[in-house]
Amino acid sequence: MKSISGMLCLGLAVCSCGWFPMAKKTEEETTKPQAEGPKLVGRIASIPADRRFVLIQSYGKWTVESDRILTTRGPEERTANLKTTGEILGEFAAADLQSGTVEVGDAVYSQHTAKPAPKPETTEATQAPEIPPIENVQKNN
Repeated sequence: MKSISGMLCLGLAVCSCGWFPMAKKTEEETTKPQAEGPKLVGRIASIPADRRFVLIQSYGKWTVESDRILTTRGPEERTANLKTTGEILGEFAAADLQSGTVEVGDAVYSQHTAKPAPKPETTEATQAPEIPPIENVQKNN
């Protein structure tokens, strides 16, 4: 009998958790852009002799936007900044070397910040109706 009453109490305790409302997110929290950490997007596949740009081999599907800043990391804490050109050929994308030094095989990271959702524009249909001043209202007495 003790085991049945214990199981009944446990079942009621678990079910009662659903009775409490979840905390609602404020409008500011939902419209605030969420920043993600650096994401590994590829590796340095080749570096031409002039060392002004590099070819990045992507790891999986990756949409390359032009003028996006990427960072690289290699052995001995070597880093560099790259700027994408928007040129893509299959799984390879071109990027200009902005600063630092790169070697073939260095990891390439992208820091993505989500764009905020656009706020709805106010139109005549959503604006409050205009109320005339009190002086202009005629009295019906």
